[in-house]
Amino acid sequence: MEGKNKIFSGMQPSGSLTLGNYLGALKNWVALQNEYECYYCIVDMHAITVPKEPKELRKNTYEVLAAYIAAGLDTEQVTLFIQSHVPAHAELSWILNCFSYYGELSRMTQFKDKSKKQDSNAITAGLFTYPVLMAADILLYQTDLVPVGEDQRQHLEITRDIAQRFNNRFGETFTIPEPYISTDVAKIMSLQDPESKMSKSDSNENSYVLITDKPDVIRKKFKRSVTDSIGVVNYSDEQPGVKNLINIYSKITNIKPEEVVSNYEGKGYAQLKEDVAEVVVEELKPIQERFDYLLKNKDYLEEIFSIGAQKAEAAACKTLRKVQKKVGFIPR
Repeated sequence: MEGKNKIFSGMQPSGSLTLGNYLGALKNWVALQNEYECYYCIVDMHAITVPKEPKELRKNTYEVLAAYIAAGLDTEQVTLFIQSHVPAHAELSWILNCFSYYGELSRMTQFKDKSKKQDSNAITAGLFTYPVLMAADILLYQTDLVPVGEDQRQHLEITRDIAQRFNNRFGETFTIPEPYISTDVAKIMSLQDPESKMSKSDSNENSYVLITDKPDVIRKKFKRSVTDSIGVVNYSDEQPGVKNLINIYSKITNIKPEEVVSNYEGKGYAQLKEDVAEVVVEELKPIQERFDYLLKNKDYLEEIFSIGAQKAEAAACKTLRKVQKKVGFIPR
């Protein structure tokens, strides 16, 4: 691993992953594992910033780990771990809280969006300081690159600000992480509202495809997907539903969107929907088989997250000890 740049990323255990999670993040993580030293985390501490049923959280955590491996992450190459199993995340988060400003946290878009949906008396400090924990996640591993979508860019910016502020006061301590922007930046959008990102929190189940959905369910969801009345397959912002279908097809087949359009000249939306559904079914089939197998072998998953936590903790504690010394804590 020496000499390789480090990448850190993670997903919340909030239920089955969607096709958007897979194509927008997980598939890219798999592609990065040969080139970089990768730390991929299940961020269960972030998950409890909003109310969660403990039983569901435990179940979902196993499922996300199984999805990581089923999608192709190599447990010999990457460090897979559960965030709460590495106490350094919480310890560094507290220290960084003391170098973060109320004003900058209150301006975070996600906090403002999420707090609007809650009773103001029920908004937790955890939700407010969520970006500081995310900064700790990233900075603990001296991360060089963080794969980010547009919705996470603000979190990476505050991470960089906090790290730079600490470095300016105490000397070089943290690597200042850069965003890793994939050359393929197409977002996977809702099948029912193609102006919005695909999300399993959507009340309409036809708006998203879960990576665990059965083939017939996948076909039905694509058949019902929203397009438009133009009737011609074009890759255009004026036709967001069709564009989304082309993006999904393109991400899976590695055929450029322009070529997909050419292949569907003179063909209607029904054929496009049917073909997209089939490539999705075929892409997910081996993942689903591996996923089901892994969930029946929890001993194996527990071994993976135990080994991963040990590796992550060894790296994280080097940074934490350095930080503690710099702020004036007496070593244990």
